[in-house]
Amino acid sequence: MSKTLFVGNLPFNTTEGEIHNLFSQYGSVISVKLIADRETGRPRGFGFVEMEAAEAAAAISALNETDFNGRPLRVNEAQERAPRDNGGGGGGGFRNRDDRGDRGDRRPRRF
Repeated sequence: MSKTLFVGNLPFNTTEGEIHNLFSQYGSVISVKLIADRETGRPRGFGFVEMEAAEAAAAISALNETDFNGRPLRVNEAQERAPRDNGGGGGGGFRNRDDRGDRGDRRPRRF
């Protein structure tokens, strides 16, 4: 059974190949995914590595808090993402048409 590891505090110029090579020292790497910003495409400094469970534990023990290109890596087992509340927040919404704001330069509408 495989486990997914969270790898944080990565230098922004890190490639998936570099992470693959680093983790493959501790077992076979199934996949590597570095996360980029949706809007800019820039790296966000973290990613995920999928490995077999026993090998993943060895990689965590060996690599957590070790220096990688000048930064201490944060390596641990990835946690499930908490469900998002899609309750309709996020701007917009109903605005009363009689509300003219606080400009005070318009008279209320008459119907």
